[in-house]
Amino acid sequence: MGIPGHVTDVPGLTRAQQLHKIGNGAMPQQAYVAYDHLLHQIHALRSTEKEAA
Repeated sequence: MGIPGHVTDVPGLTRAQQLHKIGNGAMPQQAYVAYDHLLHQIHALRSTEKEAA
């Protein structure tokens, strides 16, 4: 999911426990995309406001 390391075959943990430990492994990438999209939307809005003025 983009986070360094592997969680498969961890000694002493069941597969369910391993999956629980992963949690939201894709979260950093999803947050980056959402933040980047938001910044582009703000920039576009400000550009539109400047053109209208």
